[in-house]
Amino acid sequence: MIRSLLPMCLMAQMVSAEVRFENLSDQVPRHVYSGGWEHFVGGGVAVLDCNGDDLPDMAVAGGESAATLMVNQGQMRFVAAPFPELTHTTGIYPLDIDGDGHLDLSVLRVGENILLRGDGSCGFVPANELWGFDGGAAWSTAFSATWMDDGAPLLAIGNYVDRTNPDGPFGTCDTHELHRWTGERFDRSTLAPGFCALSMLIARDASGTSRLRISNDRHYYLRGGSEQMYDLGEDRFLGEQDGWAKLSLWGMGIASRDITGDGRAEVMLTSMGDQLMQIAQPDGTYINAPYTIGTYAQRPHVGDDGRPSTGWHAEFGDIDNDGRADLFIAKGNVDQMPGLAIEDPNSLLLHGPDGRFSEVSVAAGVATTDRSRGAALADLDGDGRLDLVVVNRRAPMEIYRNVSTDTGGWLQLDLRMDGPNSRAIGAVVRVLANGATQIQEVTVGGGHAGGQAGPLHFGLGTADEAAVTVDWPDGTQSQYHLNANSRQVLRP
Repeated sequence: MIRSLLPMCLMAQMVSAEVRFENLSDQVPRHVYSGGWEHFVGGGVAVLDCNGDDLPDMAVAGGESAATLMVNQGQMRFVAAPFPELTHTTGIYPLDIDGDGHLDLSVLRVGENILLRGDGSCGFVPANELWGFDGGAAWSTAFSATWMDDGAPLLAIGNYVDRTNPDGPFGTCDTHELHRWTGERFDRSTLAPGFCALSMLIARDASGTSRLRISNDRHYYLRGGSEQMYDLGEDRFLGEQDGWAKLSLWGMGIASRDITGDGRAEVMLTSMGDQLMQIAQPDGTYINAPYTIGTYAQRPHVGDDGRPSTGWHAEFGDIDNDGRADLFIAKGNVDQMPGLAIEDPNSLLLHGPDGRFSEVSVAAGVATTDRSRGAALADLDGDGRLDLVVVNRRAPMEIYRNVSTDTGGWLQLDLRMDGPNSRAIGAVVRVLANGATQIQEVTVGGGHAGGQAGPLHFGLGTADEAAVTVDWPDGTQSQYHLNANSRQVLRP
């Protein structure tokens, strides 16, 4: 399997960057994800350009504290902006729900979930009544969305423990929700069984079919539960007869990216203990990555605490622009669980020329040990290098500027379409440079309690140009020839 990763390395063999980050946490408003046991989980951040100035802004869940909107002023400086007073938030995801071209927000809460309509100038107003959205009263902890073939949006919401069940919390996982747009309102239906979801992602699986993957926390479902895959077209969960192997873990977050160059996306699942990478196979199934790949990150890599790590948000991103997707994992104890590491440093895993990942967070300056939850890799200052945001439980959030030297070239692609699916959710982008192809899909969901709506970032290594192919959600295809070190808005 490791040998199959080598084609991804051809474009990068002349790039040798020194990965470094500068801590600029004092340039964002102080924000802490706070609260009791209902906020042991959650703590996500949404990254989006809410005012069209090409600088990513952030909306951050606050737990019992108020959620905060932080508007980018340039040079990695952020200021708090007016935002609806929302407490008991767990996660926030950006997407254009109504197809008006302005990004909206789906806010997950302990209680009623709220859809916020954006005005394109970083103004947001509650829109549950306007869109006929039933926000319920559950403990919501996971989200994903897509647009169906008829152009209608579909929202998937994952719920955690049923707080109304007197026999809880153990063994009382709540059911989930699907919200389908009917043309006038969202029609809510129940998705069951639920096994305490902490992450959802609608994306193409190893077979190339767009499906809903659900990662579940076995700490509460006890018996009979597992990771789940739901076919939206057939309205059913997959089973062993479909080649879906049963897997149970303390699922926290999902990340998806093709790292082998075969066109099928691998899946990273964070957990208590091992962080599990699944390698997509030609027959549409998955196998667990070998331990030698270096992604399991199962123990703290600094200090003398040998207890297992707890992984939360995972995200792929090319930190050094060498053409290989690296991996960040936010880590931290749930609270004071004695069987797990307390001071658990975050992991930054650099994808090497041999296909293996190596831990560089200490040298890079991001191996902090607060109880991290949500995170994001995004080019916050527009210099072509991915910066880092980390949200912590009961500690201030962190922001880091990527100051790595000798990085490779890059390309950032922002996809737009006319019609209801304005951000081309479901599009697949192929970038060919120096004989190697990278593939990314435009999705909403995954991570832990937060995500991004912005340009796809591709490192190009030593290449100064790239051939780009976009398979649009409507089945059409476009091709482009683009210069390196540029941000492009692409339309069909």
